[in-house]
Amino acid sequence: MTQLVRTRGAVAPLRRARLIDAPAILPAVADLVAMLRPEEPLHCLRPAAIEAAARDFVQGFPGRTLYAVKCNAEPAVLRDLWRGGVRHFDCASAAEVALVRTMFPEAGIHCMHPVKARGAIREAWGAQGVRDFVLDSAEELAKILAETGGAGAAEGLGLPLGLVVRLALPKGEAALDLSGKFGAAPEEAAALLRAARPHAARLGLSFHVGSQCADPLAWGRAIALAGRVARAAGVAVDVLDVGGGFPAAYPGLEAPPPLGAFFAEIEDAAEEAGLGHCTLWAEPGRALVAGGASVVVQVQARRGDALHVNDGVYGALSDAAPRMGFRFPCRLIRPDGAAAAVAQRDFTLFGPTCDSADVMPGPWPPPADVAEGDWIEIGQLGAYGTALRTAFNGFDRDRTPRTRWQLRHSGRTTPTRPRRDAPRVPPSPALRGRAGVGVL
Repeated sequence: MTQLVRTRGAVAPLRRARLIDAPAILPAVADLVAMLRPEEPLHCLRPAAIEAAARDFVQGFPGRTLYAVKCNAEPAVLRDLWRGGVRHFDCASAAEVALVRTMFPEAGIHCMHPVKARGAIREAWGAQGVRDFVLDSAEELAKILAETGGAGAAEGLGLPLGLVVRLALPKGEAALDLSGKFGAAPEEAAALLRAARPHAARLGLSFHVGSQCADPLAWGRAIALAGRVARAAGVAVDVLDVGGGFPAAYPGLEAPPPLGAFFAEIEDAAEEAGLGHCTLWAEPGRALVAGGASVVVQVQARRGDALHVNDGVYGALSDAAPRMGFRFPCRLIRPDGAAAAVAQRDFTLFGPTCDSADVMPGPWPPPADVAEGDWIEIGQLGAYGTALRTAFNGFDRDRTPRTRWQLRHSGRTTPTRPRRDAPRVPPSPALRGRAGVGVL
């Protein structure tokens, strides 16, 4: 079997650069570094880790799992999720809808962005077979009805239309608060439910507690509010979409509760709120793919306690910027076999761009003798790492191999064995020659 390695810039998944052949799959990231000696960031995908996380969520969540494509739209990642049992996708743009439909013609696609271009609605509805749309205003409802023809099974007007009203939540304790941009206030949400009901074959109510929320009770409070809104609306609600925000484990943060605690709280809260009859939807992103990728950066200069590396906040390390301040597991790689100092030291990382804001304070704890020319592997970067890359300053080139090895918080690696009997989805004709993906 041949391992495929891609060199690319920061472009959309459907516009990737050419493929580069590499030797047979190697057992560890350090072996790849020894072979490639990369002077550009090396993104390493862990297909078995992604597949396992997807399977655990799909089997554990008491409803329908909609993967949030915005979190990581790499075609290889989407195929790993599919092998893990994901069959539904939360898409926010016409490009995401087209990507998913091209790769998985039978997938369930749901447009969960509350504000959409009219052309995007028409394309999703008419060309891509999307039937579910979220909204948080009367204007958006009118726009959806106009562009879909108001086709609702409840009125016998054609194909079934699903309408989901997004409810605004008070500011919570999530790492990234999402309460300020989208969502209708409770009274407005109740009015929207009443207005949407005659047109909807499926009427839903949704919310989002915020990104990286480690408190299961946040979902319980949100569901209680959703129950009060549904009662005030006085109409039947078919779907309760509990959004995303499910956390991943990161160094320096208290380990989140197991996913089962979140699922139990959601199920119990729905019953208590009078919404136990609803079909539950969830939109996980980070929880499925965070552990599925790492990036290997090269140290280009050391200045005291600062390391200048070849990736940064305008690349795969945006979540390490002060705004989020996430810490990630890391380890030193010296493929020539040179020993590293036993003692560790806290460093600040600076990215390659000329912007002084390109800084990742960490602290990062590689060995104290880390020097120019060394490589550092940074783990837990499957969520938003590649998705938020930019072409700023021209530092947008990388390589992406797939590996059997998974970086753990301790800095050690552990081999994983991908399933050989899982169904495989071949690249579509539209992707061949454009998206360089390896298959294990």
